[in-house]
Amino acid sequence: MLQPKEISSLLSVLSEDDKNFDVCVKNFHNFFARTELFRVCSTLCILLRDGMLEPAQRLVAFYVLYDVYKSETVPVNPKSETAPSNPFLPIFLDTLRSRTYVDQCERSFLISLLCTPPRDLPKRSPKDYAANFDPTRAVQLPDLDVLERLVSAGQFASVSGFRRVGVSPVVGDPEPQQPDRTAEETEQHVQALGGAEPRFLLCGFEPPFVRDAPPMLVPDHTEMMWLNLEPEARPLWDYSMCADTSHTSEVRELVARAFRVPLLPNEQQQVLAELEADAKLVYHCGLTPKRLPDLVENNPLVAIEVLLKLMSSSQITEYFSVLVNMEMSLHSMEVVNRLTTAIDLPTEFVHLYISNCISSCESIRDKYMQNRLVRLVCVFLQSLIRNKIINVQDLFIEVQAFCIEFSHIREAAGLFRLLKTLE
Repeated sequence: MLQPKEISSLLSVLSEDDKNFDVCVKNFHNFFARTELFRVCSTLCILLRDGMLEPAQRLVAFYVLYDVYKSETVPVNPKSETAPSNPFLPIFLDTLRSRTYVDQCERSFLISLLCTPPRDLPKRSPKDYAANFDPTRAVQLPDLDVLERLVSAGQFASVSGFRRVGVSPVVGDPEPQQPDRTAEETEQHVQALGGAEPRFLLCGFEPPFVRDAPPMLVPDHTEMMWLNLEPEARPLWDYSMCADTSHTSEVRELVARAFRVPLLPNEQQQVLAELEADAKLVYHCGLTPKRLPDLVENNPLVAIEVLLKLMSSSQITEYFSVLVNMEMSLHSMEVVNRLTTAIDLPTEFVHLYISNCISSCESIRDKYMQNRLVRLVCVFLQSLIRNKIINVQDLFIEVQAFCIEFSHIREAAGLFRLLKTLE
């Protein structure tokens, strides 16, 4: 019924015979929560019935049983017709009726608790009560028959008569009483008694009510049909539940791949078609300004279409800034060139990108890569000039110096001649 730690706490409270009853009760409530009081008090009943406690411990145990429920009922009056509500009063009556028990001190103590306890009793200790007990002034035993009828009426008021004739769940201790038993042996014995049945019932186990099983009713067509599951039936999980089954989910997966590797031609066409069909899809494909350089290098055509769809976005300036400051390459110039022919890009953006391309060519140490990038930049600038996308006068000095520096390259010489014709 109780765990070893709870039994140890209960025995420590019962062993405080030098402290007054009020202190013992306070320690009892400190150890056990209010919801556990009935279970702990049931264990006290077993300890008292089996005679497993010392005389002073028994006084503390009876006082705890009395004090736990004293706020719910007045002291028992044999002349009253009101049934007491303390469920542990039967242990008081059984102890008083016991013929083998001759302790007059405990007998007088129980009668006082049942009738009218002395006012100074909470301030007295079990040791003091036993030492000052006067047998000649013991309280007279009341009419126990009247008390038992009141207790029985209160205890079984909400219990059917069929359960009242059940067998009591409390089984007497088959072992002889051992007054010399130590506290450790007592704790082990309580565990042995309470380990088999964790519940303590006061109403008993009623006999079985023999009756025929009710017949099966014919199901009505309006009733719900019950499906009998197989013995080893297991639930089946629908993995498609809560999954995105729309056609846009595949497009988002393709765009996610486009950041890492070049897409196949058919995949690229599918992405472009979906972006053309749904202009808002570009906001839900996972593209951010930081991921734009990866998209430009792996799939420039997709990057061009995405940037065109983002022209009305409030973040387009951030995308342009990232595009201008990314490392110069054939794909980045292709993206910028296609954008300049499709829309009117801000002039400062185009000028900043051209300056970035010129400085990138001047900073490269590898002659082969430098010559290759210079050719790309020259072709790019000639395209911008011929399509009248930029005003060459705004960058004339910078572009002219670039052509003179790399005049040994054929494309740079051709760009320089183009500048002279415009001048």
